[in-house]
Amino acid sequence: MEWLEERFPTPSLLPSDQQARAIVRSMAAIVACDIHPLNNLRVLQHLRTELEADEQKVSAWIDRWMRDGFQALERLMETHAGAFAFGAQPTLADCCLAPQVYSAERFGVSLADFPNLRRVTDAARAHPAFAAAHPDRQPQSN
Repeated sequence: MEWLEERFPTPSLLPSDQQARAIVRSMAAIVACDIHPLNNLRVLQHLRTELEADEQKVSAWIDRWMRDGFQALERLMETHAGAFAFGAQPTLADCCLAPQVYSAERFGVSLADFPNLRRVTDAARAHPAFAAAHPDRQPQSN
C-alpha cells in the first residue's frame, strides 16, 4: 500500500500532516498486523488440523481476535473519524478496514459494539472505488 501511495499519489491515501499520517498507519497496522494474520486461511487450517479445533472453537478464535482489533480501532475512530476512518477522505486505514469488515461479516462476527466502524465502512462501501473493488464484483477464477 505504501508503494501504491508513492506510485499513484493522487488521490492521496495519507494525510499531509506527519502526526495524522502516523495515526492512519497505526489504524491500518491494527488490521494488517493484529487482526488479519491471526484469521488467515493458513492459521485457521492449522487450528483445524494440527490443533484439532472444532468449528465452534475456530469461530471463537476468529471472533476474539477480530473483536479485539475492532475495539482498538473503534477507540481511535472516536477521536479521529470523520466520514471515513480518519477524516473526510478515504485513507490507507479504510483500505484495510473495508475488507476486514467483509471478512467479519462472512464469519458472523457481530459488529453491534462498533458504531463508528460500521458507519465508516458504510461510507467506504458507498465510495465508487471501494464498490468496484468489492469481492462480489470481481471476476470468478476457474
